[in-house]
Amino acid sequence: MPERLFVCTPSKLGAYLDCPRRYRYSYVDRPSPPKGPPWAHNSLGASVHTALKNWFALPAERRAAGSLPTLLKATWVREGYRDVDQEREVYRRALEWLESYVPALDDSEEPLGVERVVAIKTSVLALNGRADRIDSRVGPEGPEAVIVDYKTGRSGLDTDDARGSQALALYAFAAQRVFRRPCRRVELHHLPTGTVAAHEHTEESLARQVRRAEETALDIMAAEKAVAGGADPDESFPVNPGALCGWCDFRKVCPAGAGVQAKEPWTAVEHLAG
Repeated sequence: MPERLFVCTPSKLGAYLDCPRRYRYSYVDRPSPPKGPPWAHNSLGASVHTALKNWFALPAERRAAGSLPTLLKATWVREGYRDVDQEREVYRRALEWLESYVPALDDSEEPLGVERVVAIKTSVLALNGRADRIDSRVGPEGPEAVIVDYKTGRSGLDTDDARGSQALALYAFAAQRVFRRPCRRVELHHLPTGTVAAHEHTEESLARQVRRAEETALDIMAAEKAVAGGADPDESFPVNPGALCGWCDFRKVCPAGAGVQAKEPWTAVEHLAG
């Protein structure tokens, strides 16, 4: 009998690459261990992403910067902040980002998709993922699709980040097949700085990322099969201790993370309300 396809998203694959133990807690153990409190930076990112999604949902004639306060307020997620003062200051900064970003967009170009799910199957994977935006542009060979990913984190981004992102490459690989046009350019739009980090993939580099994703999936399936057969889950899904432990949702239940000082839920946004 052929092996079943591994159903996944780029974030699911990324969870295993970051730390197999965290993957196990998230996707294998049932019930899943309790998570820590919500993170303010996740609330911020979700709020900005949804505001942009709703901005594109407006009729073209209503897409004006003046609509942004209403859109952001309607989508604002309040969890994780230290107090009301910090939340208000972060909201103000997020609105500034949007009010700088939106006027620079080309009103004459309608995206191919906003928060669009793309999906593909390979001999190993049944992959689906939701791209923030898929633009339609004209390249040297005619119409092409471009993957756009919004970032709201503290750090600036460069071409290495765009080139190395497996998630963006998988979105591009899938978008080529969904829209039947080339999709090799991927872009990280860093809203806090208004910068764009971009990379032009080749068919070969996209294929390499797909192969790496398949290799990860095979490793996961082997670990899950081992656990089902009675193997020690801790050995099959080893911990990968490091700087990310302080940010892990499962730090309190993980032996490696329990000794790491936890980050406060609002740590990553403190610089915005300083």
